[in-house]
Amino acid sequence: MTNLKKEPDRYNMKNFKRVGAIIAVVLLLAVFCLPMIFAMGEGENSQAMFRGALGAAFLVPVLIYIFWMVYRMFGKKQKPERSIENIIFDVGQVLVKYDWETFLKGFGFEEEKYEKIADAVFRSPIWDERDKGLLEEEDYVRRFVESAPEYEADIREVLRRSPETISAADYAETWVKYLKNKGYHLYILSNYSNYMLERNRPQMSFLKYADGAVFSCQVGQIKPEPDIYRTLLDRFSLKADKCVFVDDRLENCKGAEKLGIHAVQFHDFKQAAAELEKLGVK
Repeated sequence: MTNLKKEPDRYNMKNFKRVGAIIAVVLLLAVFCLPMIFAMGEGENSQAMFRGALGAAFLVPVLIYIFWMVYRMFGKKQKPERSIENIIFDVGQVLVKYDWETFLKGFGFEEEKYEKIADAVFRSPIWDERDKGLLEEEDYVRRFVESAPEYEADIREVLRRSPETISAADYAETWVKYLKNKGYHLYILSNYSNYMLERNRPQMSFLKYADGAVFSCQVGQIKPEPDIYRTLLDRFSLKADKCVFVDDRLENCKGAEKLGIHAVQFHDFKQAAAELEKLGVK
């Protein structure tokens, strides 16, 4: 229905421009013909009128050109200022998929062993603490093992292969590239351990479109602590109210909002894109 309504408007505008062009051509022809008409006259004022018409023949086109240039400069509608200029993305469960449960089940552990290793590794607070990158990887591995020392060999193998919990999201690069082409500045703010980041970077093809990135392991800070949001804003001179942050965790979104950053909690691509559109990002 919207397209049908727009068509008559476009048609009328084309007709208006066409009529205007015809009138302008007629006026210009009249101005250029006047000198010839007066030149053939025999009255007392014919020569004066000839000179006046000749002057007008040169002056009118110049004035038309000047008016046209002024219109080109000042008559165009100014694009409305964007309320959102910068889009900040989390990585895990937003631009890549993270599935530790399927990964761990792939080892074929019995249920009791599965639960104990899950508690010792992926459900452990050490998993998030490791993202700060304050210790060497082996120090973190020892701490994981301390939670279930009877399964040390298995825990070490699970941690060695833990980058396999990450897989590429098929929409990620296309989405990021689209927003980049629309003129938005793109940034990454993600909790990531040194070990995982070094091994998962090849799957982050979207990074080439980012204007900047802050990974927790590189700054010793993690979300939702306020310091890591400030680090991003300060490092890239960003205004909080011009930014929107996309993260799958509610607590991380709330952490951003406390600093004045707009936030969208990610559930899936279509939902997040729709939420961004409500903020004018499209």
